[in-house]
Amino acid sequence: MNIKELLDNEVCTRNQDCELTYDKPDPLLVASRYKDEYIILLCALFAYGKASLIVKFLDSLDFSLLEQSEQEINKALDSFYYRFQNSEDIKTIFKTFKRLKQMDSLNNLFLSAYKKENNVLEGIDFLIKKIYEVSNYNSQGFTFLVSSAFKRDKNNNIKEIGNAPYKRWNMFLRWMVRNDSLDLGLWSGINKSDLILPLDTHTFQVSQKLGLLNRKTYDLKSALLVTEKLKEFDNNDPIKYDFALYRIGQEKII
Repeated sequence: MNIKELLDNEVCTRNQDCELTYDKPDPLLVASRYKDEYIILLCALFAYGKASLIVKFLDSLDFSLLEQSEQEINKALDSFYYRFQNSEDIKTIFKTFKRLKQMDSLNNLFLSAYKKENNVLEGIDFLIKKIYEVSNYNSQGFTFLVSSAFKRDKNNNIKEIGNAPYKRWNMFLRWMVRNDSLDLGLWSGINKSDLILPLDTHTFQVSQKLGLLNRKTYDLKSALLVTEKLKEFDNNDPIKYDFALYRIGQEKII
């Protein structure tokens, strides 16, 4: 069986809502209960570490706090922490998203930067900068959660080498832009052919094993290279293979 066949078969069986269960936890299990882009972004940003622990933490959060006062947020999240984030970091991200929500939709903010060259990285970069601007806060845990703005070259272009793959942001975009039994498709104005593979260490290794990538460095450049390779299988929707690649790695299929 060739790689395209293997992946197409996996997509057929994997891109279904029955793949999202507590037996096979994924942060999308929690995110898919909501239609609110800010809640869904919170689910994506906290999606690092062991999948079962991510889901457990997300299940413990009261997302209706985004509609409540900052005093309420401070009180409710006082003892919350998750891995690298202390309660101050968690309170701040909730308060920031509450403020942003009153200003504009994430979709609009993203589009304002994406539209210039149909570049999703510019959209991500704009949202990250906006979060820092509105939060007016900095800590190690907060920076890990939100990520830093992209490093740029002297012509102000985002560097392919020297930047991380921004896996959680690209996963959020997959959820919001693609629309099938798995992904939510709540955003408009973005072409799914512009999406970038949310490369994590699992999909990085699987991509190498399958011959989709022969680079040794785990970075943005590698994410872009695998995405280009997947476009050979489906030019219009290369990222439909993401979940299949992730599960192939997680379940040690190869």
